[in-house]
Amino acid sequence: SPTKGSSRTLSAGEMYLFDTGGQYLDGTTDITRTVHWGQPTPLQKEAYTRVLMGNIDLSRLVFPSNTAGGTVESFARRALWDVGLNYGHGTGHGIGNFLSVHEWPVGFQSNNVPLAAGMFTSIEPGYYRDGEFGIRIEDVALVVEAETKEKPFLTFEVVSLVPYDRNLIDLSLMSPEQIQYLNAYYKRIRERVGPELQRQQLEEAYKWLQESTKP
Repeated sequence: SPTKGSSRTLSAGEMYLFDTGGQYLDGTTDITRTVHWGQPTPLQKEAYTRVLMGNIDLSRLVFPSNTAGGTVESFARRALWDVGLNYGHGTGHGIGNFLSVHEWPVGFQSNNVPLAAGMFTSIEPGYYRDGEFGIRIEDVALVVEAETKEKPFLTFEVVSLVPYDRNLIDLSLMSPEQIQYLNAYYKRIRERVGPELQRQQLEEAYKWLQESTKP
């Protein structure tokens, strides 16, 4: 929490991580985004991109039913591990429906229950350098049945519809499959959120959304 002794003015030349959420009668949100309004350093850009790659890799994963979250959470870390980076917190937690934001027993720790269709969990890899910057990309995902030849297999449907910061993405690090996933996600944001912004006559927000979700 900010205090008069520790708080300081934010500048456009640094990373800004904001962890947001709300409790509504029809659901609970927990969404984290990291942005940079200036010129990020090469390390900041690579670290952010690798966190995003981990978020995508876990979000698009197809896995057998009754798989424990701890079994698959390394997919969120692999892109960071490839270059010797890591993060020291959990990859995700259960989210209650108008209940707890961090709700047991769903999640990606070794002591969580196996994943099953209908569960909501966060997916939130990150990277932090003490005294310099922090990165986390957190989405809310619903566990759903995957369309596979053999049943039952599961995957995730990301229900958070918030763009990532284009200023921090290095596309040269990403695979074609990851970029394809990103474009499909942006298309879904445009189709779902765009008309609602127009309905509310929020033209500035609509213009920002269109710019932020370009292929």
